[in-house]
Amino acid sequence: MTSGPPADRLGARGMPARLLVLTGAVTLTALVSAMVGWTLPFRLPADDPLGGPARFGIAVAILAVAQLARLRFRTGAGMVSITWGEAALIVCLYLTPAGWLPSATLLGAGLAWTAHSLYGDRRPLLEIVRIAASLAAASALAVSVTTALGEPLLAPPTPMLALAVIAGSVTYLLVTAWLGGVTLGLRHGLPIGPPLLAALRAKLLMFVGNVAVGLVVVTLLELDPRWLLLLPPLLWLLHQTYRYRLRADQERRTWRAFAEATAALNQLDERGVASAAVSGALTLFNAELVDVDVARADGRWRRYRGDAGGQLVDREVGPPDQSEPDEHELVRPLSVGAAPVGRLRVRFPRSAPPTARERDAIAAFGDALAAALHDAATHRELRLVTARSSYEAVHDPLTGLVNRTAMLSKGDQSLRQLAHEHPVALLLLDINQFKEVNDTLGHAAGDQLLRLTANRLSALARPGDLLGRLGGDEFALLLTSVPVLGDRTAPMAYALRQAREIAERLAAPTEVAGVRMSIEVSVGVVVADAGTADLTELLRRADIAMYQAKEGGGSVAAYDSTRDAASTDQLALLAELREALEVDDQLVLALQPAVDLATGAPTGVEALIRWQHPRRGWLNPIDFIRPVENSEQLGTFTRYVLNKALGVAAGWAREGLDVPISVNLSARSLLDPRLPAEIAEALRRHQVPPHRLVLEITETVVMSELEVIDEVLSTLRSMGVQLAVDDFGTGFSSLTFLTRIAVDELKVDRSFVIRMADSPEAAAIVRTTVGLAHELGLRVVAEGVETAEQRLALAELGCTSAQGYHFFKPMPADKIGAVLGSLRDSAESNVFRLRADGAS
Repeated sequence: MTSGPPADRLGARGMPARLLVLTGAVTLTALVSAMVGWTLPFRLPADDPLGGPARFGIAVAILAVAQLARLRFRTGAGMVSITWGEAALIVCLYLTPAGWLPSATLLGAGLAWTAHSLYGDRRPLLEIVRIAASLAAASALAVSVTTALGEPLLAPPTPMLALAVIAGSVTYLLVTAWLGGVTLGLRHGLPIGPPLLAALRAKLLMFVGNVAVGLVVVTLLELDPRWLLLLPPLLWLLHQTYRYRLRADQERRTWRAFAEATAALNQLDERGVASAAVSGALTLFNAELVDVDVARADGRWRRYRGDAGGQLVDREVGPPDQSEPDEHELVRPLSVGAAPVGRLRVRFPRSAPPTARERDAIAAFGDALAAALHDAATHRELRLVTARSSYEAVHDPLTGLVNRTAMLSKGDQSLRQLAHEHPVALLLLDINQFKEVNDTLGHAAGDQLLRLTANRLSALARPGDLLGRLGGDEFALLLTSVPVLGDRTAPMAYALRQAREIAERLAAPTEVAGVRMSIEVSVGVVVADAGTADLTELLRRADIAMYQAKEGGGSVAAYDSTRDAASTDQLALLAELREALEVDDQLVLALQPAVDLATGAPTGVEALIRWQHPRRGWLNPIDFIRPVENSEQLGTFTRYVLNKALGVAAGWAREGLDVPISVNLSARSLLDPRLPAEIAEALRRHQVPPHRLVLEITETVVMSELEVIDEVLSTLRSMGVQLAVDDFGTGFSSLTFLTRIAVDELKVDRSFVIRMADSPEAAAIVRTTVGLAHELGLRVVAEGVETAEQRLALAELGCTSAQGYHFFKPMPADKIGAVLGSLRDSAESNVFRLRADGAS
């Protein structure tokens, strides 16, 4: 190399066989070159005052001093040394016969690197032989190139002779660099390119200076050797300049690598952070081995280990060893505040122990790694809490079956995935005398009975069936694989057989709380085509059938529509709704504002539809929305509500109120690809900007993964219409939905808000939802706020907006404008007063 070859990580631990072969070949080449060089003819002046032996000794001394005055820097393979070798070569070419230089280099370099080894490097003898032989071989080739172009021995410098020695110096540079790169490749299995380029880049300035110094020394020797007395201080200054330049360049690369390594730690999972830390530390510190030990919350430790070969392994380990590390290791405990999060251990090459600067760098890197691991653990806990909350929101905590909410959502989803004429059956089960079990044996026995029933039902359910606990002692089983045999009575006969088999299996004797008993159930059975009813309607019919079974004294009963007056009543209700949509005084909007918890300013208004029925009186949405959603009138009804809401919003705009209005949108409405165009036309007609319309999508939409729904929602978003997820947290796939469709607002379900004070689980769900909204840059609105305590708790959790009876009940459209104006003015005055107080 243009410098001393790289220090080796393996040190005294030996050389690979191929490297031994290379060492032998280079040594043989050097020895042959040295012997041949002594046979080459040369001519010294007859009056030479020094003589041959003296000139050889001077050459040995110059070449040794050139190797002793080295500069070192670290690469991925250890320490690399760069020296004054080119300057010494040029001077020796002038002073000494060219053929003597290989042997002088072999002797001088050997002495210099032996001194280095004795006073610092601790290199094995074979390594010193390899270094000296490499330099001697490079010197032999450099001499050959130089003497082919000129005769430098005691010759006055001329331009042609200068070009000859420069060519020899370049040869010396490239040969030593190549031999050093090959050595690295054979020893460590590394590509020779990166360390070779690093050495050449670092040596470039010194190479130019070395050539210049060599030519200047030769010129002064030719003119008057006494001028050489002026050179030592100048050479010392030049050497310091080289050192400063090399250190500055290395410092710049180090900090750039530090920035890249710490930036790579920005991961959301433990393995990603630890892998980035191992890779970054190996690169940043040119380390031999890196361990990142991570302390888990449960007291376990996991170790991530990487070496220079790029291999990463991880495994469970015990607590880290607290013994003192050796001189080649740096160990950094990782903690955030008083909480330990792990340990970083970096092992340096034996030939390149850590410096004080590297100790400081590892401390800074360790602090960044500790923060990243702590953040990853926090994100992991958040994901666990979110997953647990999502699971608990749709599962019965006692039996692990899906609850009523999930049963309805997943059941409707299953029905939509089946052909319209495909028969399905719903079995609704109720445990007989369950209250007596609770009263006589206690609630623990009742819970045991429920779990036993759930386990037996799970064992009886077939793939594709949906089983859930609706509450109390009621269980529902949706059968979607009902056979179609051409006979219209076959599906019901199949469902009744299944119901009787389940009742018989459940009746097998068992022991509950030490008492042997049978689990007797009443089962209501309903069969329908998948496209004719939703799960809510099927449950209603099955409930009627179950009570028929109880009243009849049997265990199983089928749904009898003649005993269900509600079906006829719903048909009448839909006919009356058609008439209501044709007039303007029956379906009215009830508007409920949401307010900013900090300022009291209005943040939005939810439009709730009410029906002032001329015969039935006031009807809430729960009384008529479900039949509408399953009828052909849904499209007309949706357009009617949107027009009313946008008409109100247009009136607000004329009054200077910039408040968005929210409208609930049915899942079936989103199946219509024409919906975005209809909404765009309504916005244009009412001259309402798209961003003032917020469409609240329901749990059924969130859980759907139909492509048409995603396309409709994406089109609405591209128009500028805002989207909100209503009742967020009650559906198991709400988080998945957020990765598919971008929304603007999350609405926390009122069931969680009401239970916050008494239920840590509900409070955790609210806290998680608020945190998730902030992370995603979304607004969050809490529904159903009824008390000041709930308002205060939401504000403390970081929730920005809320609505509920604590603020305002739903009100008519002709009153909402004044309320919004008052809220706006009050908020502005509060802000003005706060600014005035701050200024004073």
